[in-house]
Amino acid sequence: MAAVLAANAVSTAGSSLTLIGVPWFVLQTTGSAGRAGVVAFCATLPVIVAALVGGPVIDRIGRRRVSAASDLVCGLSVGTIPLLHHLGLLEFWMLCALMAVGGLVHTPGLTARGVLLPNLAEHAGTPLARAAGLYDAVSRGARMVGAAVAGVLIAAFGAETVLLLDAVTFGVSALLVCAFLRGVPAAEPQRAAGKVSFAAYRAELAEGWAFLTRSRLLLGITVMVMMTNGLDQGWSSVLLPVHGRDVLGGATTIGLMISLFGGFALLGALLYGAWGERFPRRAVFAAAFLVSGATRYAVAALTDTALPLAVTMALAGLGVGMLNPILSTVMYERVPEELRSRVAGVTTAGCELTMPVGGLAAGLLVDGFGVGTALLLFGGTYLLTTLAPLVFPAWRGMEWPQVSRTGPALPGSVREERSPHPSAK
Repeated sequence: MAAVLAANAVSTAGSSLTLIGVPWFVLQTTGSAGRAGVVAFCATLPVIVAALVGGPVIDRIGRRRVSAASDLVCGLSVGTIPLLHHLGLLEFWMLCALMAVGGLVHTPGLTARGVLLPNLAEHAGTPLARAAGLYDAVSRGARMVGAAVAGVLIAAFGAETVLLLDAVTFGVSALLVCAFLRGVPAAEPQRAAGKVSFAAYRAELAEGWAFLTRSRLLLGITVMVMMTNGLDQGWSSVLLPVHGRDVLGGATTIGLMISLFGGFALLGALLYGAWGERFPRRAVFAAAFLVSGATRYAVAALTDTALPLAVTMALAGLGVGMLNPILSTVMYERVPEELRSRVAGVTTAGCELTMPVGGLAAGLLVDGFGVGTALLLFGGTYLLTTLAPLVFPAWRGMEWPQVSRTGPALPGSVREERSPHPSAK
């Protein structure tokens, strides 16, 4: 478990470098918010394809191998960008293609590490809820450090240096997984029940979809996170960088904002890990999402100084830090181990379905109507979306832990969620 936590910390810190480095690189080299949105679209569209079909592949190839191979390919793709730019060979379509390659292979690796957590927590003698909180807290802390480092490095050395450093973090993550997960049965290829064939693969994939469609709770969470992930992708890839360039003074301030968000998200995850089980999950989840969502967009749109947004980002991070431990615990309680990779794949695909559109829409709105109008439109949509847990009865199922071996638990069922903050690579 320590190796997986360390690998995720290194990789997530690198994700923060890319989160700031790539949009800033595009804005510096093209000056176009629309092109920044196109790059975000190209980076996130393949994520959906990979998540959609990757669950059975992860089990067949093995979670350790998938995680390591994913990191190595991502490192090569992101490291090639500054090298081609230095040689004067980088065309805009090449940048889009390289980001697409990274998006295609990254999600299976992230999923492969995430679904190992229950097995590793059991091996370590750690309660599952605490392990989920620790897993998210480590990622949040790494994101905070990575964002701060990215802002300083961009200001001092340029966005190209940040992308090279990100490539190195992928390599370190792959090395940790290869070295320390050998001999862990759950990390190795899972033996298929029948003959390996396309029909068998399709049947395994269909099992994940069936589990999703039979649960109103799972469907509700997937749709809600799908919407918020798309909006957050527009925030991180276009709206915040443009707002930072035009109003906040540059990449250093953006790095500070994301670091505040990540630091308080770390605090939120730790607080939930320590005391969260004492409170109703649905109430905590709804309140955390309301605090962390629309407020960022509204404050950025209505103020032109850094301090109000900094305070808002800190409070939003505190709320966000409580979300993933809740959702991860709900999933692990309800999804049988043999379906975990498949259900994670299809729910990840659903949760990330709008991310390509979010970045592209933000870029087009900024170019057409200005960043203030785009921020208000995104914020209003975010507010309406995050009211769902308070409106629909199916969300009450978050309170009843129950593991199902053949189908979704009653009265609600599962979920596996990608971070509401879309900075994971």
